Amino acid sequence: MKKYDIYGIGNALVDTEYEVDDAFLQKAGVGKGLMTLIDSDERTRLLNLLEVEHEQMAIKQAGGGSAANTMVAAAQLGANSFYSCKVAGDETGDFFMSDLKIAGVETNLDAGREPGITGKCISMVTPDAERTMTTHLGITETLSTNELNEDALRNSTYLYIEGYLVTSATAFAAVKETIAIAKDAGVIISLTLSDPAMVENFKAAFDELAELGIDLIFCNEDEARLWTAASTRNDAMARLKTVCSKIVMTCGKEGALVYDGAVETMSVGVPTKAIDTTGAGDIFAGSFLYGITHGLSYPESADLANRAASLLVSSFGARADQDELRKLL
Repeated sequence: MKKYDIYGIGNALVDTEYEVDDAFLQKAGVGKGLMTLIDSDERTRLLNLLEVEHEQMAIKQAGGGSAANTMVAAAQLGANSFYSCKVAGDETGDFFMSDLKIAGVETNLDAGREPGITGKCISMVTPDAERTMTTHLGITETLSTNELNEDALRNSTYLYIEGYLVTSATAFAAVKETIAIAKDAGVIISLTLSDPAMVENFKAAFDELAELGIDLIFCNEDEARLWTAASTRNDAMARLKTVCSKIVMTCGKEGALVYDGAVETMSVGVPTKAIDTTGAGDIFAGSFLYGITHGLSYPESADLANRAASLLVSSFGARADQDELRKLL
C-alpha cells in the first residue's frame, strides 16, 4: 500500500480577496472570470486602485494556489497528500507553509527556501459570485525539478498536475519529469486544465502533456470546448475521450459529467446561494480524488464533490471549514 493518496504539484500563492462590481473590473482592465498574470508594478497599481481610489478593504487572506487548494480539500476529508511547490523565505512564505501544515498536507518546503518574494493572488468577487483573479507569481515562477520529491511521488497512488504551470518553462519541465517518474512507478496521472485563458494561450503545451500520457483530465465545460474546438458539451466529451481514458467535466450549477473509462454519468449539482465561486473547481477535484482513492465510484465521487463545491461557494474564500466539509461524508 502506498503512503500517499495524492501527490500534487502547482503554484504556491497567498490569496487576498475583495468585493468589486463589473464597472471596477472594466476600469482595472482585467477579464472577468479569468486568471491574469501581472508583474509587481501592475499589482501595486491594482492595489492602489482597490484600496485607495475605491476604498475597498480585503475581506479575506488565505493560503491559495489551485492545486494547493485541491490538496487541502483532499487532506481535510482524510486523504494522505503531498504537495510540491515553491515559496520564498519571507513572511508570506512562512504563512503559506504553516497553512499547509495545519491542513495536514506534507510538502517539500522543509528542505529549505530561497530568498525572494512569495507569489500572491488578488481575487475579485462580483455580486454574481464570479471570481476574477490577477496573479503575481513571484518565486513560484521558477518552480523546477529541484522542488520534486521523487520518493514521495513514487509512493503515491495519484499524481495531480496544476495546469497553470504551463506558463513557466522551468515548471513545465518539472511537470514533464513528474509524468515520467509517475509512469515508471505506476502512479495514475491526472491533470487539471485550470482556466479557459490557459487553454486559449497554451493549447500546444496541453497537447504535449496529453501526448506524454494523461490518465484523468479535470476541466470545466468552457475549457473542454476550447481545447477540443467543440461547439457542444457532448462533442467536447467525445473528443476528450480520444485524448484521455477518464474525464471529469464540471458544468457549473448543473453538476458534473464524468467518464470512468466505460460509463458516462451526469452528477446533478446541489442548489445553493452562491456568494463566491473562488476555488470551486479546486475543492471539487480534491473531494473527487478523495472519493476515488477511498473506495467510491466515479458517480459517487462526483456527488461528494458537487456537495463540497456547493458548500464552498456559499461563503467567501477558496477553502472550506474542515468540520463542515467532513460532515458531507
